[in-house]
Amino acid sequence: MATAPLLAPTRVGVYARISSDREGDQLGVKRQLADCEQLAAVKGWEIVDRYVDDDVSAFSGKPRPEYERLLADLRAGSIDGVVVYHLDRLHRQPKELEEFFDVCKAAGVTDLATVTGRIDLADPDGQFQARILGAVAKKESDDKSRRIRRKHEELALSGRVSGGGSRPFGYEGDRRSLRPAEAAIVRECARRVLAGESIRSICISLNERGISTVGGGPWSPQTLRRLLGSARISGQREHHGEVVAKAEWPAIITPAQHRQIRALLADPARRTNKAARRYLLGGLLVCSHCGEKLVARPRADGQRRYHCARGPGFSGCGKTAIKAEDVEAYVVHAVLYRLDDPRVVAAQAKRPKEPDAQRWHDQLEADRKQLEELASAYGRKEVTMPEWRAAREPIERRMTIARKQLAKTTRADTLTPFLGRGEELRAQWSSLDLGQQHAIVAQVLDHIVVGPGRRGYNRFDPSRLRAVWIP
Repeated sequence: MATAPLLAPTRVGVYARISSDREGDQLGVKRQLADCEQLAAVKGWEIVDRYVDDDVSAFSGKPRPEYERLLADLRAGSIDGVVVYHLDRLHRQPKELEEFFDVCKAAGVTDLATVTGRIDLADPDGQFQARILGAVAKKESDDKSRRIRRKHEELALSGRVSGGGSRPFGYEGDRRSLRPAEAAIVRECARRVLAGESIRSICISLNERGISTVGGGPWSPQTLRRLLGSARISGQREHHGEVVAKAEWPAIITPAQHRQIRALLADPARRTNKAARRYLLGGLLVCSHCGEKLVARPRADGQRRYHCARGPGFSGCGKTAIKAEDVEAYVVHAVLYRLDDPRVVAAQAKRPKEPDAQRWHDQLEADRKQLEELASAYGRKEVTMPEWRAAREPIERRMTIARKQLAKTTRADTLTPFLGRGEELRAQWSSLDLGQQHAIVAQVLDHIVVGPGRRGYNRFDPSRLRAVWIP
């Protein structure tokens, strides 16, 4: 008598997911896998593959690579069913659940088993049960998110620490105590950016000195910009981009410095894609023939020089050129002498005080909020387009004035520490970054007019230069 052929066991995939794995040890998903494997053994199902999304939320909408691989294997017929610890591990969004149903229906898959109960996807009642469980899971996620948002808001308003993740640069792991060596780096970077140095230039300097980020990697402009723009380093608590309270941790820089840095970084006129500076006097040399600025243009042999460029993209006359090394050495000597001149120091002391940074920062913030209110009014059709434009223009003019006044305050703060200290600055000049050197020069020198060279005279001729100093 012939024996009936043995049916092949159902081939299944085991899916596990945990939303948050702060320790990074995957214990949560390992427990899910163990329970799912035990359930598959009881049912006599063959586990073909395991799909694990660790530290990925199903509610956040972020990609889940292993879940996508699971769907692909269902479509390809590589597996005939799915085992999961609980349905909310698989989905927390109703639209995802419906997509899962469509994939299973097209592939003829009917087996979906959970440690908490089996669901028959071929049965409308089973699908209805899955939808109810999915709706309950979404409600739980919504409630949890609301509680978390409220908790973070309360912590922010009280100036307290919240959240985990890596420690902030400049602070210890408790996120409250200062780490002195890193705090000194933060202060240095703040001074340099307020002095007019580019973010990229500061990053290059930090990386060359072997100073790494909290994660041990090199500094990038984006990383340093986030650090310097953060209210945390000024001892203030920030929530959704706004300062809401004085923080419980100590400040590294002052709130006034923080406001100035934010104004600088937010200025739309400030380019964020500048290459690191290689020429000290870029933008400060002017051709005596045509009045155009000289640009950095090395000779074919690599010798650095400034040249009045002509041709596509340039409007110069092409008649003036000067060796960079000679003119830079001359200008540095003149600037350091001028900073040490008692007459210049006295003149600076007699100058009227620059506008208060706090005042102009507050004005800028008030105008920015007024623009937002105006945009909302237009969105609600309370004002017409011509009315919106007419109201916007004076606000934007006031914002332009406020940004310029903040820049003046920054320039004054930059120059003051060097007045009367030319000898001291001369001793440390070579150790300064080129961006720092340029920022100092630009506070003293408006521009230099470069005259034509004498035919047959191959040495540096300072008589070609006419300096226009900032009063």
